Amino acid sequence: MKTLQLADYLVFLIYFFIVSGYGYWIYKRKQTAKHSASHDYFLAEGSLTWWAIGTSLIASNISSEQFIAMSGNGFKMGLAIASYEWMSALTLIIVAVFFIPVYLKNKIYTMPQFLSERYNGDIAMIMAVFWLLLYVIVNLTSILYLGALAVNGISGINLDLCMYGLAFFAIIIALGGMKVIGYTDVIQVVFLIFGGLVTTYLALDKVAELNGQHGMVQGFNYMMNQSGDHFHMIFKKDSPNFPSLPGLTVLLGGMWIVNLNYWGCNQYITQRALGADLKTARSGILFAAFLKLLMPVIVVLPGIAAYVIYMKGGLQTELLGPDGVLNPDRSYPVLLNLLPVGLKGLSFAALTAAVVASLAGKVNSIATIFTLDVFKKKIDVNASEKKMVRVGKLTVLIAMLLAVIIAPHLGIDKKGGFEFIQEYTGFVSPGIFAMFIMGFFWKKTSSNAAMFATIGGFVLSVIFKFLPNFMNLEFLHSTGFSALVTQENGASLYEIPFIDRMGFVFAICVILMIVISLIDQKRGLKTKGLEIDSSMFKVNNAFLAGSLIIVGILVALYSVFW
Repeated sequence: MKTLQLADYLVFLIYFFIVSGYGYWIYKRKQTAKHSASHDYFLAEGSLTWWAIGTSLIASNISSEQFIAMSGNGFKMGLAIASYEWMSALTLIIVAVFFIPVYLKNKIYTMPQFLSERYNGDIAMIMAVFWLLLYVIVNLTSILYLGALAVNGISGINLDLCMYGLAFFAIIIALGGMKVIGYTDVIQVVFLIFGGLVTTYLALDKVAELNGQHGMVQGFNYMMNQSGDHFHMIFKKDSPNFPSLPGLTVLLGGMWIVNLNYWGCNQYITQRALGADLKTARSGILFAAFLKLLMPVIVVLPGIAAYVIYMKGGLQTELLGPDGVLNPDRSYPVLLNLLPVGLKGLSFAALTAAVVASLAGKVNSIATIFTLDVFKKKIDVNASEKKMVRVGKLTVLIAMLLAVIIAPHLGIDKKGGFEFIQEYTGFVSPGIFAMFIMGFFWKKTSSNAAMFATIGGFVLSVIFKFLPNFMNLEFLHSTGFSALVTQENGASLYEIPFIDRMGFVFAICVILMIVISLIDQKRGLKTKGLEIDSSMFKVNNAFLAGSLIIVGILVALYSVFW
């Protein structure tokens, strides 16, 4: 295994001291802020600029599951996996236009607070506890585990030490609060994008060498010629990748639930914009949408490059896992080991920046939900501003400690890290999104309907997941709504792709929520609507122009790689 050289460590240390030093400077400056201590710590109220919001959104979103697991999916299925990134750009525009105004108009600072004001405190507390468990046990640990695996694969440093180091670095950033996270994320994203682009350039240049040429364009053209099947955005029903990205329903079905729930109903993400005014928040989100268009170049193309090199006889042993089986998730770390000294350190810093930024953002969201929605409401309703900040910092430490303890025992199945995370988060996403979207735009939605979506959505997801074990879904397969999957033991069954499954569950939840709400209305149960008027959704000309540019780029991309 290749390891980092002295020059690589020097590049990494420069990155570490720049981020830490800048974070400390921001922290000392914010101590003179006039905002209340808790809102300044958790939300950086009124102090994040549009470019800080935009870069922080990307830094928190792009982590080891993109660099490692999405690159692995690029190896397996090609450019189609970029739909998660490119459709996110369009999703961010929708969130900026329709979601953020509702939150800001009603002074919503946390997602449980929204549920409390729209439905009732019981639903809010149930979801607060659920989100805390999900964020700590699943999200925080998966980011830490996959990140540590990547760092270990590149540097050769002991896996446990990698986890301790990443956790310690993230704690340094997170203890400074959202303002420190937001502004240090600007530097993190600079390293992330610059280092990522360098890696992509050199990976494509390696591919070009297979054809006796040099250069990124030559490498890209050679990849197109040698692996044309890896440059289709839409899979047909007979494709082995159909269960992961089931044809046109990626564009018209469950992918929207994945993205809208993640970008619009997720404390981890929306928190960046909830402390800003509407114009600043929208500008920041639009900037993040532009950056999203660039992400597949950084995280997917290297995976395809590794595939072409592998098919031409290279990386035959490097891509094998400990069990001797080909592991596509090793694509990105292996490519980094091909980089020259110095540049490898830069790309290593970019990967570390992505992991640390995501860890810091996630643990800050955990602290925000626990402090504002659990501690303040149920444990100490009279807690002072300073006490809430202390509780938030203590929560940061405890959450990260739990992640370090749990992470070594985390298992990622053979589908790959990215798809694993998406599928199992999808068990709860349809119900939660139905609860939010109905709460936004239909005043008659009742608390009982929301409670059904919370619990019933999960139950329905489990039923649809395991339905093939009890039924023959050949009819659904013939209609395109299920795929034939061969198991390791050679047995075959029909399985509803998880993206389609999410679409079905969401539709059922919405229909039954309407029925339950109408029944509750007849029983005389009152509902609590939010303050909404049509003027909230108007956008300025600059935002409209930027949105149209993004839509045009997406149309062109899907037209070329259909």
